[in-house]
Amino acid sequence: MNTHPKNILKYCPKCGHDHFIYQKDDSFLCSSCDFRMYINAASAVAAILKNDKGEILFTRRKFNPYKGMLDLPGGFVDQLETAEDALKREIFEELQLNVSSIKYFGSFPNTYEYQDITYFTLDLTFEITVEPYEKIVAQDDITEALFIAADKIKLDDIGATSIKNITKAYLKSLSK
Repeated sequence: MNTHPKNILKYCPKCGHDHFIYQKDDSFLCSSCDFRMYINAASAVAAILKNDKGEILFTRRKFNPYKGMLDLPGGFVDQLETAEDALKREIFEELQLNVSSIKYFGSFPNTYEYQDITYFTLDLTFEITVEPYEKIVAQDDITEALFIAADKIKLDDIGATSIKNITKAYLKSLSK
């Protein structure tokens, strides 16, 4: 993976020294000032929302990575924000919908390549319901929102590996 941080980060963010060496414990160590920086997963949220017909809501990505591909609504958790608050914020930003209930579904590791560097994420996934709505308004970083019947979902149309894995796990849970 050429975009892995070990192939990109070269300078210590504390002292600027150019001997910022990647370690086996997924950290970097500066040989000049002994500053250690760990590469940890960022938190992200994804929502599973079904309509009255049992179809699942997908969004279409406006930007790279995976521009034009299907995604589940959601996004990154901000600093000092709960996953639940991030989910509510993202659903409103992307779809102009207010979340009325949240049920944890599962967590799924992911990689997210952005501007030629790989970030590691942990996608926390929730089944949600929203306050009654008449119209979904696609905004922010999506071009459209569409409901797809479970038997019509094509995994190859989904961009991120974690979203494919979430979708597979959710569809499997429906068949139990």
